[in-house]
Amino acid sequence: MTQPEHDVLKAAQDNLWLHFTRHSAYQQSEIPTIVRGEGSYVYDIHGKRYLDGLAGLFVVQVGHGRQELAEAAAKQAQELAFFPLWSYAHPKAAELAQRLAAHTPGELNRVFFTTGGGEAVETAWKLAKQYYKLIGKPLKHKVISRQIAYHGTPQGALSITGIPAFKQMFEPLVPGSIRVPNTNHYRADEITGVKGMSPEEYGIWAAERVARAIEMEGPDTVAAVFAEPVQNAGGCFPPPPGYFQRLREICDEYDVLLVSDEVICAFGRLGTMFGGQKFDYVPDIITCAKGMTSGYSPIGAMIAHERLFEPFKSGDTMFAHGYTFGGHPVSAAVALANLDIFEREDLLGHVTRNEPRFKQTLDDLRDLPIVGDVRGSGYFWGIELVKDKTTKETFTADESERLLRGFLSKALFDAGLYCRADDRGDPVIQLAPPLIAGQKEFDEIGAILRGVLAEAWAQL
Repeated sequence: MTQPEHDVLKAAQDNLWLHFTRHSAYQQSEIPTIVRGEGSYVYDIHGKRYLDGLAGLFVVQVGHGRQELAEAAAKQAQELAFFPLWSYAHPKAAELAQRLAAHTPGELNRVFFTTGGGEAVETAWKLAKQYYKLIGKPLKHKVISRQIAYHGTPQGALSITGIPAFKQMFEPLVPGSIRVPNTNHYRADEITGVKGMSPEEYGIWAAERVARAIEMEGPDTVAAVFAEPVQNAGGCFPPPPGYFQRLREICDEYDVLLVSDEVICAFGRLGTMFGGQKFDYVPDIITCAKGMTSGYSPIGAMIAHERLFEPFKSGDTMFAHGYTFGGHPVSAAVALANLDIFEREDLLGHVTRNEPRFKQTLDDLRDLPIVGDVRGSGYFWGIELVKDKTTKETFTADESERLLRGFLSKALFDAGLYCRADDRGDPVIQLAPPLIAGQKEFDEIGAILRGVLAEAWAQL
């Protein structure tokens, strides 16, 4: 090991506070340190190569090492490195807003830039509250979201999040958040208490729970429903057929805004520019981030229906909300260059054509006794792990801890695959490679998973 490498590892150990990390895990070992990326692969400080099976964090859509994105950032930094969107505009933010609006469904024409997804969710809730006050419905402030759903870490977004363990240390949070069942059809029998529901039946049942929640809280108090096209936390829950169509009807009936949280699902992750397009529904607000720049520079956005902007067009009305770096010129320039790559290389078509092959590669793992369910959409899939495939018996908390953190996370990484082993719901492994990946990468993912999961089962 060279002295510079030693110094980097020591700095990481002594000074860096990692996100969502148990630092005790590194008391006796070095922190894994990634130094470069190329295509669908990343390399650590010792030169070992890993397949990036999570696109960084559902982010690096066009792959690592794209020189033109770095050049777009450098060129913009030389021309205009920074200027805020507080009562002023700059060309790249205006151009990006127009380009995004051209891709959105319906009349979602107004783009409010943030620096990330949690801020976009926070922005959407604040807009919903103010909008209803401005149109004479001041009691409408509550939000409905789904169990286990993750919507971000700011206080408002965390309140909408449906993962109790993430919230307990930060309570009291923002009041007014209500939880309803998610769309995990694999566990429908347990969730509903009714055996044998078809996906369609379960989708309508889950949507109707939203209607019941609105009625219970009082329709004049509920402002919005937040839902991901494919729910991330819990392991990639796709919507059952008809779910979002019924949810759209319910929101219209009770005058509640439907917010499609697409921080992960937008920008090609499902094979469409925006996730709702995959499932044929038009929300009132889209929140997005991650893939907009493929992670080459931070940016996020709330994209709102034109009617939500109407009350702000006249008089002294103002949305008293913003972020210093929202719509940053460099990030906006990178996002535009990123979208150029999407169009030039037909990444949406690439994902759509390869989705069945990726699904088949993961479905082939169903013969393993530990694999209970494989679910997802596009390039966004989860594998649920079980103790008994017949009964769908899951692991206890202690067993899950030993399985995921005690073995799988490290074993998969050591085998050359960076992905996510997660237990925010039942134990799952999540896969979301860069959108440029193809059968070669799928085969590598499948081979590594098969070997490591077989070893995990042998250790149980």
